[in-house]
Amino acid sequence: MEYAIVKTGGKQYKVLKDSVIEVDRLDFKPGEKFSFKEVLLYVEGDKIKLGRPMLNDVQVTATVLEHFKGKKLRIAKFKAKSRYRKVTGHRQYLTKIKIIDILTAVKN
Repeated sequence: MEYAIVKTGGKQYKVLKDSVIEVDRLDFKPGEKFSFKEVLLYVEGDKIKLGRPMLNDVQVTATVLEHFKGKKLRIAKFKAKSRYRKVTGHRQYLTKIKIIDILTAVKN
């Protein structure tokens, strides 16, 4: 099994070829292709390439499927004996992407 660990939006994601993942909003239009700049790890079978801190010879390409808002989070604040109650909400802006290919210098 071939996969890579990429970093985007301050988080790390395990990506496989043809997988669909949801990440924080990216500045690309739907249908646009791009590649991740920060690839941290690449695994193919029992071969492991670990970046220190990044891998320069591995490229993960993806395409943007859609932009959407995540599910609503409810945040409640409460202070006892003072009649203080406050409820707010938050919806994160997300992007759904599909991983097209994981390219290494050996494959090219």
